[in-house]
Amino acid sequence: MPQKGNSGPFEFVDVTAQRQIDVAVRRHGIDTIYHLAAILSAVAEEKPHVAWNVNMGGLYRTLEVARANRCAVFVPSSIGAFGPSTPREETPQDTVQRPTTMYGVTKAAGELLCDYYHTRFEVDTRGVRYPGLISHVALPGGGTTDYAVEIFYEAIKHGHFTCYLKPDTRLDMMYMPDAVKAALDLMEADPDRLVHRNAFNVTAMNFTPEEAAEAIRRHLPEFRIEYKVDPVRQRIADSWPYSISDAAAREEWGWSPDYDLESMTEEMLRSLRRKLSVEEAGG
Repeated sequence: MPQKGNSGPFEFVDVTAQRQIDVAVRRHGIDTIYHLAAILSAVAEEKPHVAWNVNMGGLYRTLEVARANRCAVFVPSSIGAFGPSTPREETPQDTVQRPTTMYGVTKAAGELLCDYYHTRFEVDTRGVRYPGLISHVALPGGGTTDYAVEIFYEAIKHGHFTCYLKPDTRLDMMYMPDAVKAALDLMEADPDRLVHRNAFNVTAMNFTPEEAAEAIRRHLPEFRIEYKVDPVRQRIADSWPYSISDAAAREEWGWSPDYDLESMTEEMLRSLRRKLSVEEAGG
């Protein structure tokens, strides 16, 4: 249960968890914290109270430690911070944010909290709004865009994939090396150039499930996809932008992705073939 603390601007704080973060920061001389822990969109809709506690509680404790130790903090936001009243195409950096999911609520609130810690306590907070992230290392973790990871595994293992989103569901995506690059480049950027902080729109590619399948078929011609729509995940996807504009990130700190759909598809298939063959050999 939260205990009363006297080191922060708020009356109650989970001092045990906060102390653990503080000890790690002091012990290792950390000057920049990358706070990546979060409950993702689909799971957050199933367990909204858990999502709020993890996403907002964890962020608050991290910001308090950063305030006390004069650390910079990177906090990822998401296209989920937008909602159905946001302009859907080429969503601008500064626009309406009225998310209709718990994940989106925590991300929008997190952006505001980071802004507050910067203006009120001069904590160097920075962040980006990630689109769907695709990785051959990290397994799907309950996100609405996880189909774009699962499709590659299923293409190699079974030559067939059942997608939970409609074939024409268009969303922005990014390959994980570009996501890491965005985080590092932003934290290394000259703060005097930053008009925005929390958080920059960033994107790399834009496609539908059907277009992803077509890209895979250029390498695996026998691959097949069918659709069994999950109403919850489809509703979440339909509340997000079709595409976003990352003009501010490009102008203020030189953002530029390295991967498009074709180059990402080629590397994902190559890397997963190697990964799955090693796992199979190991039993």
